[in-house]
Amino acid sequence: MTVSFEEYAALARQLSEQRRAGEQHAATEAARRRDLHAAVDYLQQRLTAQGHRLDQLGRAIGIDQPPPGPPSGAGSAPSAPHPPSGAGSAPSAPGPSAGSAPSTPPGTGDGRDAGAAGAPGRPGVGAYPELPAGEARLALPTAVSPAGAGVPAQRAAAVDPTVELELARRMADEADRHGQQAEVLAQRPALLPTWSPLARAVAVYAGCGAAAGVLVLALVLASGVGLVDGFTLGAWICAGLPAVAFFGGYLVLGRWGRPAMVAGTPPRYLPLGFLICFLLVPAAYCAYLLLVRGLR
Repeated sequence: MTVSFEEYAALARQLSEQRRAGEQHAATEAARRRDLHAAVDYLQQRLTAQGHRLDQLGRAIGIDQPPPGPPSGAGSAPSAPHPPSGAGSAPSAPGPSAGSAPSTPPGTGDGRDAGAAGAPGRPGVGAYPELPAGEARLALPTAVSPAGAGVPAQRAAAVDPTVELELARRMADEADRHGQQAEVLAQRPALLPTWSPLARAVAVYAGCGAAAGVLVLALVLASGVGLVDGFTLGAWICAGLPAVAFFGGYLVLGRWGRPAMVAGTPPRYLPLGFLICFLLVPAAYCAYLLLVRGLR
């Protein structure tokens, strides 16, 4: 059979087109793999940064170590006990005597015949080979059909790496969103978290000054019954109780007014606190004197 030049040229063009298509497909597949590797590297960097940020958040709230996981042997199934020597082997059944033919063909042991593997007199047909113990564990899993026959289980669907990377990226975005919310909450102090730092400081110093004002009234009552002299009363009103109120507010702001995560030291407004405490306590004493005189 002779091939003409036109047929040879058409065949050469077809092979050339197939080769170009194969090269284009290989280049496309290589570019897709490069994009997948780049996406995996970027996602790995994001997850590493998230891990470091979570460690910082954990240290800020007092968690230095991750919670202990389950023991290493918790998920493993217990091994079956080995039978004692000589107890697990079944006694061998006496075989047929030499020269005598078996009365029934070999079967499966449950009343059914052995099929083609047990058909006598057929050349080339033997028993089904038995797998060794090591290879038997590698056999395909079987699923039981409604009819009761064992059929090979359906293979799992192929995983698309692009879809899996997209799902991982969405989960990373969700983790970033929750991490930002946690950082916002961590930047709020436990005491009056929705208030501004200035309003919080004013409220704390005013509260400490009011508590010192109550102590001023107690000292005034004690001075009225002769337990405290006038010099001691004046010293506590002008210096002692205002200083106690100021340092009390300072300590309260440092303990409960400090966020878990903050850059630097939060302001405590020391001049404002000093002014509030050293004005509020004497003002409470003056208000008490005016109230007493008004009642008289």
